Amino acid sequence: MDKSKLVGVDLGATNIRAAQVNHDTFSNIKSKRINSAGTEPQVLEDVFEVVDAVMDKDVKAIGIGVPGVVDIKNGIVYDVIYIPSWKKVQLKKKMEERYHVPVFVNNDANCFALGEFYFGKGKGVENMIGLAIGTGMGAGLIINHKLYAGPNCAAGEFGMVEYLDKVYEYYCSGQFFQNVYQLDGEKVFENAKKGDRRSIELYEEMGKHLGNAIKMIMYTYDPDLIILGGSVRFAYDFFQKTMWEQIHTCAFTQSVANLQIKISELENSAILGAAALYYDAQ
Repeated sequence: MDKSKLVGVDLGATNIRAAQVNHDTFSNIKSKRINSAGTEPQVLEDVFEVVDAVMDKDVKAIGIGVPGVVDIKNGIVYDVIYIPSWKKVQLKKKMEERYHVPVFVNNDANCFALGEFYFGKGKGVENMIGLAIGTGMGAGLIINHKLYAGPNCAAGEFGMVEYLDKVYEYYCSGQFFQNVYQLDGEKVFENAKKGDRRSIELYEEMGKHLGNAIKMIMYTYDPDLIILGGSVRFAYDFFQKTMWEQIHTCAFTQSVANLQIKISELENSAILGAAALYYDAQ
């Protein structure tokens, strides 16, 4: 792995965080709450303030992950979630004009997958999928050791595939409890940890849906490994049994036998993955 000093930036819904990444070392994280209701220039100034705090003359490149659609080639960000003013932002151009180093911009789910591939449980794997399951269901695809995002940065949007009367995300994310039963997902999780049988049954039901989603992923990409990230991963013990029961109904028994599913344990995968956009571009 290239030992260049890089900066990884995670532009979240409410905060922006950044740190220097140098091979396997990680600087202190700088963070700031974003004025999400601000104008495009105001939010951009929030980004600059945090990046300024971690930049120095030895930084070779900057990578930034955003929760939205990205024109990867030109670094243009469209319709950033929770930042209404960011409809079409020339983020790569504006950051390169300020910092005079190459800037790589990509979707946050793709950055999660790259973080796991270079720094987490995906090390050494040829083909893997980072499946981020929280309030939504996003994914990043690693194929033949490289990130595949598609020409429109839309590859891996498994959550948007039609399923039952809705889409997979409706049934396979933290929204499941609210969508189907009008229950608060956090309360369901807390009750499940206390042994509440009904709450555990709800997770088991969600696990069946997630197992069907993973079968669909297997039929389309046949990955060596799927790494589960996002907040729902903390409840894995409650849904893994029913999830695997559904996976085992896959017609391709050899694919099932060889599939590994692991739970992300990587801290700050979004920042690390954003920095790893530089490695992926080499």
